[in-house]
Amino acid sequence: QVQLVESGGGSVQAGGSLKLSCAASGYTNKMGWFRQAPGKEREGVGGVDNWGALIYADSVKGRFTIWKDNTWNTLYLQMSSLQPEDTAMYYCAADSNRRSSLSRLREAEFDYWGLGTQVTVSS
Repeated sequence: QVQLVESGGGSVQAGGSLKLSCAASGYTNKMGWFRQAPGKEREGVGGVDNWGALIYADSVKGRFTIWKDNTWNTLYLQMSSLQPEDTAMYYCAADSNRRSSLSRLREAEFDYWGLGTQVTVSS
């Protein structure tokens, strides 16, 4: 069982930046960020795996950057040029299957989930 703890959420004005972190309690392979806005379904933001895969949702390409530090089992999400439509609860997800690889940003790709951190962007 892997526990995930997100941090770094907060409130910013449009055009601002935030950096989220997700610390894992054990080994992880695939890790990703998802978000859920009020009244909407949870959607993938981006993900990585230990084989080099890196996937972004079209809505965040060029604005968000994801990277993973395997030394500290931590996933990061640097968000820039934030817009009000980026307002959501952001969740970290992970799996620990060493043989798997990330091909799509789907919830089913991940076994473990954090409790989320809120990001609010005001206009």
